[in-house]
Amino acid sequence: MQDRARAVIPILAAANFIIGIGAFLVIGAMVPIIEDLGVSPARGGWIMTSYAVSYAVLSPVLVSLTGGIGRRRVLAAGMAVFAVSLAVAALAPNDIVLNAARVMAAAGAGIVTPVGAAVAAGISRPEMQARALSAVFLGLTLAQVMGVPLGSFLAYSLGWRAAFWIVCGLSLPVLAGVWLLIPAGLTFRPVKLSDLGRVLATWRHMFAVLFTFSFVGATYVIFTFLTPLLTETMGFGRNQMTLILLVYGSGAVVGNLMGGWLTDRIGPFRTLLILSSSHVIWNTSFSTLPMPVAMVFALVFLWSTFGWSFFVAQQTRLLRLAPERAPVMMALNAAALYAGVAAGSAVGGAVLSAWGLGALGVGGAVVAFWAVVHLVWSEAMTRDGAVN
Repeated sequence: MQDRARAVIPILAAANFIIGIGAFLVIGAMVPIIEDLGVSPARGGWIMTSYAVSYAVLSPVLVSLTGGIGRRRVLAAGMAVFAVSLAVAALAPNDIVLNAARVMAAAGAGIVTPVGAAVAAGISRPEMQARALSAVFLGLTLAQVMGVPLGSFLAYSLGWRAAFWIVCGLSLPVLAGVWLLIPAGLTFRPVKLSDLGRVLATWRHMFAVLFTFSFVGATYVIFTFLTPLLTETMGFGRNQMTLILLVYGSGAVVGNLMGGWLTDRIGPFRTLLILSSSHVIWNTSFSTLPMPVAMVFALVFLWSTFGWSFFVAQQTRLLRLAPERAPVMMALNAAALYAGVAAGSAVGGAVLSAWGLGALGVGGAVVAFWAVVHLVWSEAMTRDGAVN
C-alpha cells in the first residue's frame, strides 16, 4: 500500500500544482486581460470571482455524482476538463467566454483536488495520512506562491493568452501521468449524491467543515488589504512588497510541511487549536504597525507559516470524522475555503470603511477568536455525536 502511495502522491501533487497555477495566474495577469478585452477593473474581477463561486457550488455536487466511477477515470476526466478550459480561455474573444472558461476550470479543479486528497489518504497508512495530504497539497501551496508572479511575468512578456496556452501545455503530461500512475480500478466506498445530502443534514459534520470558513475568513480580513496596509503604515513600495510576498510564500511552504508534521504527532484538534489561538496574536499585531522592518518580515513569515499549517490538519480532522464520505467532506471543505476568502474580504472591507487600515488587525483578531470558539464548540459536538 505504501509503495503505491509513493508512486501516486507525486502525480497528485503535480496535478494540484497545475490547477493552482491555472486558477491564480489571472491575478497577476489581470491588467493585460482587462486592457485587451476592454472591460473595467470591476468587471474584470469577476474572472477570479466566477472561478471561486463556481468551485464552491460545483465541487461537492460533481464529486458526489462521480462517486461510483473509478478514481483514475474521475481524476483524468477532471484534468482533461481543466486543460480544455485553459485552451478556451486562451481563445476567448470577450470576458463572457473567458468567465465561462473559468466556470469550466472550476468544475475540473473541483473534482481533481478533493478526489486526489481522498485517494492520497485512502492509500496511506493511518499514521502517514497527514504527511501524505501535506505532500499532495504542497503542489497547491507552491502554485499559489508562484501563480501570481508567474502569471504576471508571462502575461507582460508574452501576452495573457500565451500564459494560458503554456499552462494548458503543462497540464497535458500531468494528465498522462494521472492515467498511467493511478492504478486502474482503484475504488473506495462509492459516494452518491445522497451522501452529500446526509453530510449537509448532519449538523456536527457541517459545523466541523465550516471551521474552514471561520479560519480562512480571519486570515483574509487582513491579507486582502495587505498591500495598502503596509504601503500606508510602513511606506513599502514595489520592491518591499515583492519581498514581503516572497516571505509570505516561503512561510506557506514551511507551514504546509509543519502542518503535516504536527498533525501526525499531536493530532488534528490540538494542532488546529494551537494555530487558531496563535492567529489571534498574529492578527492583532498588524494593528500595532509601524514597527521595525525586520519585525514586519518576521511577522508575515510566522503569520503565513501558522496560517498554511491549517489545511492539512483540517483535512485530516474531516477525514477521521466521516471516512466513508471523505470525497464529499473534502469538496465541502474546499467550498468553505472559497466562501471564507469572500467573507473575510468583505469583513475587511467593512472594517476598513468604518475604522481605517489600522483596525484591520483587530478585526482579524476578533474573527480569529471566533474561530477558536468555533473549533472548541465543533469538537464538543463531534464527541457528543460519537457518544450518542
